[in-house]
Amino acid sequence: MDTESTHSGYSYHSSRSGRSNRHGDRSRERHKASSSKDSSRSERSVVINPPDTPSQESPVHNGEPLPGEPTPAEAPGDDGQDDNWGETTTAVTGTSELSISQEEVVGLGKGIQDRTQGFRRYLPLAVGLCVGLLVLATPLVFLLLPAVMWPDRLQACGAACEGLFLSISFKLLILLVAIWALFLRPGRASLPRVCVYRAFLTTLTLLLTMSYWLFYGVRILDAQDEDYHGIVQFAVSLVDSQLFVHYLAVVLLELRHFKPSYSVCVMRSTDGETRHYNIGQLSIQRAALSILEYYYRDFPVHNPALLSASKHRAAKHLAGLKVYNVDAPGSTAGAQPGNGNQSRAMVTAAAKRKDNAHNELYYEEADYERRVRKRRARLVVAVEEAFTHVRRMKKEDEQASPSDIMDVREAALAIFPSMARALQKYLRTTRRQHCHSMESIQKHLAFCLVNNMSPKAFLEAYLSPGPTLQYGPERWMADQWTLVSEASVTSGIKEGTEFLLRCLDFSLAVTVKGIPYIRLTEEYIDAKSHKFLLLLQSETSV
Repeated sequence: MDTESTHSGYSYHSSRSGRSNRHGDRSRERHKASSSKDSSRSERSVVINPPDTPSQESPVHNGEPLPGEPTPAEAPGDDGQDDNWGETTTAVTGTSELSISQEEVVGLGKGIQDRTQGFRRYLPLAVGLCVGLLVLATPLVFLLLPAVMWPDRLQACGAACEGLFLSISFKLLILLVAIWALFLRPGRASLPRVCVYRAFLTTLTLLLTMSYWLFYGVRILDAQDEDYHGIVQFAVSLVDSQLFVHYLAVVLLELRHFKPSYSVCVMRSTDGETRHYNIGQLSIQRAALSILEYYYRDFPVHNPALLSASKHRAAKHLAGLKVYNVDAPGSTAGAQPGNGNQSRAMVTAAAKRKDNAHNELYYEEADYERRVRKRRARLVVAVEEAFTHVRRMKKEDEQASPSDIMDVREAALAIFPSMARALQKYLRTTRRQHCHSMESIQKHLAFCLVNNMSPKAFLEAYLSPGPTLQYGPERWMADQWTLVSEASVTSGIKEGTEFLLRCLDFSLAVTVKGIPYIRLTEEYIDAKSHKFLLLLQSETSV
């Protein structure tokens, strides 16, 4: 393999670089002479040889001296090895004419992955469209072929035959709408495996259609059957069979999982947020898809900024601990008699600091809650004053001329500065400033003004974290999920099934529990059993 020499270094070590380069050239010549026997090897192959064994007199590694060791041709008066030898040493590297950078490799892999995801997304829709066209076109072809190939020998179609034409027309129309509603819908997600029930129904439909085609070719086309009424009845039976297959598809794909059979516990790994849901008979991948839909609807948005407080406390605690190397030279008890007492004192102080960690946590949380309440009160007052000003200006605009009336967008921009500072400080204190942009806040303010909402309705979106779908897709921080499961993702869930939904910053741990069998009994209570009689004495004590 042809190689190129890349020389780097400062002028201060130019002589050493030249000698190292000559040693490298001699080493490469010996390597070429030893590897010339293998003439059938391609020029693209890369061979990694074991290092040469250094001698006792002059330790040499592959024809070059080790860092820090003098070369044989080096004069005794030369300087020792420089501390910055990694920056001043000549590097001899081998490159290929077909080499590409790491960025190009990453871009190539990303492009292939995007094309693969697009193909997998639209493949089920394309397959469903092709199967649907085959199902709808087959009965029509059954009716047209005899009229085209042997029209002279066909028997006349009576009133019953014409009634079958009307029946097959409406059945095909119903089947067309049913196929569009069930199979030609855009996919909600890209699943890792093919849905078993969809594959089964597609295979069953193709087998049914091919069976009818074989029977039609053998008994009608080859024999050129003259009974057109029987041919029409044969096409009607095919449409009826297809309608029953579609009914089976509705039961398996839509109705089967409606009955709740399992209770799943979903826990977020970072903050322990937990939700419980009831689901029906589903496969693991379909259950994961349903759980992700519930997650975006019910879970509060993931905020990694809230996790930095605990990490800061842990780092602060570790900063107070010091580690000593007692085996290092010069650290014995005889050489430094005061080190032992000092170390024990610092260990004791660290232990006391550890015992007081709960107090620090208590006061830190109390101070945080106090600051949040303070910022919240200022924000509520600022928003109420701004809305009161808007109501007062609205009454004045009713008496003003139409040219002086302010637009809603302009009104939102006018009152926003009066509450912007308080809102910004509150969002920074609660560490949710990255979830709301200035444009989204102004848009929400204009929406509240148009619909005559109260200040409390405006503040509800900022005082408490909302679900994930409330924010834009750029705030979700999770656009691709990975399903981790020990069992096959196409198998159905059962009691004790556990799997993991992993994204970039966190994961969702899912545990499946079966809903227990509930037995209810009835207990009859006689209406006369709870009647009582009150007897009053005529004489009472005074």
